[in-house]
Amino acid sequence: MPASASSTASANARAAIVGVSGYTGAELARLLAVHPHVRLTHVAGASSAGKRLADVLPSLEGIVDLVVQPFDAERIAKDADFALLGLPHGEAAAKATALRAAGVRVLDLSADLRLTDAAVHVVWYGEDHAGALRSEAVYGLPELFRDRIRSANVVAVPGCYPTGAILALAPLVREGLVSLDGIVVDAKSGVSGAGRSPSAAAHFPETSEGIRPYKIAGEHRHTPEIEQALSQVAGRSITLTFTPHLVPMSRGILTTAYAFSKEGALADRLREAARSFYADSPSVAILPPGRLPDTLWVRGSNRAHLQYAVDTRTGRAIALSAIDNLGKGAAGQAIQCLNLMAGLPEGDGLGAPAVFP
Repeated sequence: MPASASSTASANARAAIVGVSGYTGAELARLLAVHPHVRLTHVAGASSAGKRLADVLPSLEGIVDLVVQPFDAERIAKDADFALLGLPHGEAAAKATALRAAGVRVLDLSADLRLTDAAVHVVWYGEDHAGALRSEAVYGLPELFRDRIRSANVVAVPGCYPTGAILALAPLVREGLVSLDGIVVDAKSGVSGAGRSPSAAAHFPETSEGIRPYKIAGEHRHTPEIEQALSQVAGRSITLTFTPHLVPMSRGILTTAYAFSKEGALADRLREAARSFYADSPSVAILPPGRLPDTLWVRGSNRAHLQYAVDTRTGRAIALSAIDNLGKGAAGQAIQCLNLMAGLPEGDGLGAPAVFP
């Protein structure tokens, strides 16, 4: 029988990483290696199976003494209470299903379980791999769904672009400070968001001296994820325009979102709403007036920096956020969720400030 939501709560929770050799898996390993109350007890991967983790990720030499194993749900169940899946979409759901059958609580960092409607998932991803597991999954954005995450057995960790956009806009949507029609999200991401596998789009000579938009005009698969979460906050359907860009840096996402301000709300009112909304978050900071978000100031951390402005000439509210796409946009957020599931303080193991410079 699968473990109940409360049976694995422990000050010494055991965690496994499946798909440890990618950028997300590497970041999970880095953070869990120094977590005060969660032990990294198992790492699994396909191409790296049989190798020492420190040979796959040399930064962990002398810190983590584990050998990468081939995927085996029953073996993971013996070694760990939680499994974090750093796998591509289309591969994760089957392994998540096997892990749940073995009694392991799952945090999936792929897109397989994020969309609640299977038909919508098929439209954007071509095939539904999740099956019955979809209805069990809780969307893993702690600032919005903290209480549901605590009791969840399956968490769908949000995408990096959706995290930046949702964090910036959710307080304004919840408080009715902006129109829900005509929202535009413009976001710029570092190249690590494309993953570790080599490709022409992520080749250094083709990214180091330029900036480019991609998958515009409603083509990017993170679009329905942003719309889904904001619609849940608003209590009605939201459709928006999302435009992503690739910029020549390794990590970080800067999001600038535009929405028409309602009732003449000024920047101070927007900041006040955000401070109230995120009062319980150990990760989100509302910047003081005059200071704008910069990915440099969150790099390597689980921090999110938010700022707000109003263009009184056009009546548009401007919501800005900066996150590390591998931190708050992926691995850090997954561990934030794991902490909640394990009955630990939400910010455990995530208190380090950004790496500077």
